[in-house]
Amino acid sequence: MIALGEIAAICDGAVLGEDTLINPEAFIDSRTVVTGGLFCAFRGENSDGHDHVAAALAAGAGAALVDHPLDDARPLVVVDDVQRAMGVLAAEHVARLRENLTVIAVTGSVGKTTTKDLLAAVLPDPTVVTRSSFNNEIGLPLTALRATRETRQLVLEMGADKAGDIAYLTSLVAPDISVVLAVARAHLGVFGGIEKVAEAKAEIIHGLRPGGVSVLNADDHRVAAMAAVAPGRVVRFGRLADDLDVTATDVELDETGRARFVLRAGEESALVHLGLVGEHHVSNALAAAAVAHVLGTPLRDVAHALSGRAASSPHRMAVTTREDDITVVDDAYNANPDSMAAALRSLTAIARGRRTVAVVGAMLELGDAEEEEHAALGRLAADLRIDLLVTVGTIAARAADEMPSGGTRRCADLAEARRVLTAELRAGDVVLFKASNGSQVWRLADEWAGAR
Repeated sequence: MIALGEIAAICDGAVLGEDTLINPEAFIDSRTVVTGGLFCAFRGENSDGHDHVAAALAAGAGAALVDHPLDDARPLVVVDDVQRAMGVLAAEHVARLRENLTVIAVTGSVGKTTTKDLLAAVLPDPTVVTRSSFNNEIGLPLTALRATRETRQLVLEMGADKAGDIAYLTSLVAPDISVVLAVARAHLGVFGGIEKVAEAKAEIIHGLRPGGVSVLNADDHRVAAMAAVAPGRVVRFGRLADDLDVTATDVELDETGRARFVLRAGEESALVHLGLVGEHHVSNALAAAAVAHVLGTPLRDVAHALSGRAASSPHRMAVTTREDDITVVDDAYNANPDSMAAALRSLTAIARGRRTVAVVGAMLELGDAEEEEHAALGRLAADLRIDLLVTVGTIAARAADEMPSGGTRRCADLAEARRVLTAELRAGDVVLFKASNGSQVWRLADEWAGAR
C-alpha cells in the first residue's frame, strides 16, 4: 500500500481529498477496475479518461491520477502530465522492490509476446508478466506497478515505434536480463531501414543495469553483433551458430505443425514438444530457456514447462478446427515480411496436403519497401503452392499479381472478403489469417474461428 501524499511527492503533484492508502496497481479502463487501485485518466483520440473518473471511483478505485482538478470526484492526485507521472511512479515502485526482484526485458521485431508468455511458463512463481502487448510508455508502467514485495521476476515486453522508445523504457526500469529475439523488416517506413531497426533494438542492451546479462539470438547476425556493446555477460541461443549456450537439435514437426526437439545447454539435454504451431517458435522457446538457464532453473524443469504450452495471447498462431472441418490458423495480430513468411510456411506444414487458403491484409509501415515486400509475399505464396490467396485492401493486392491465374481473390475490404470466404471455403481447407493489426483482418479471424 502507498499513501496518496507519497504518490504526489514522487510525481510532483498534489492531493485533492483525503490522503488515504491505496493499492499502487494502476489501470486505465474504468470498465475493468482494480479494487483499491489507481485509475489513470488519459486523453485519447476518441475519449478522455477524465470523463470516467467518477465512475471508476464509484466502482472501487482507491484514487485517480488526473491532469486537472475535477469537481465531482475525490480523492485525486493532480499532476501536470499523467503519462510522465505514471512512468516516474513505476520507476520508484520497482526501485523499492529491487533487492529481491529480477527484471527481464524482451524485445525483437517478432516473437516478443510469445516469448514473454513462454517466460511466464518457465519461470517460478511469483512472476509478473506483461499482459497482452502492453509494451510501450503506458503499458510498461501498468505492468511494473503490478509487482509486489512477493514478486521475484518481472517480465517486461518492450516495443519500439521509433528510435529512443526502448531507451526511455529502460530509463524507467533498467533490466537485469535483456533479451533480443530478432531484427526484422518491421516499421521500415518509420525507422528508415533495417540497420536503424537494429539500433533501436540495441537500446535494450545499452539500458541494462551494471552487471546485467544480454541474451541474444546468435542466428540473427544483427542481434549477434550486439554482443560487442553488451556491458556484461552474454548468453547466446540459436540453432545455426557455433558455441551456443542454449540450442535445439533434432527439430521436427509433428502432424499438426508443432515442433519437437532436444533442448541442450552445456552437457544437459531434455526433450521438448511445443504446443505452439510453427517451427519458428523453436527460437522463442530457446530464448525463454536461455533466461531460465541464466537464473539457474534445471533444464529438465524448463523442458517440462515448455512442452505442450499453447498460445496464451490472442491472434498468434491459434489453430481451431471447426465442426465443418475447416481449420482456422489465426496469426492476425500483426505482420511484417519475416513473420508473414513464417506464417505461410507454417500454413503448408499444418495442411499436409490439404487445400491451403491464405487471407492476407497489408503489412503496414514499410515505407518505400511496401510494394516490393508485398510482391515478394506473392512470390513466396506461389513458391509454396498456396492454393488460394485472398488479399484484403489495395496494398495487399500487389501480392496477387505474383500468383498463378485463378489462384487469387482480390477483395477491396473486409465485407467483400467475408463474401468470398463464405463462397470459397469448404470442408478440409486450412485457412490462415495474417496482416498488420491496422488492416483489421483479425476481425475475420475471430468470425471464422468462433463460428460454428
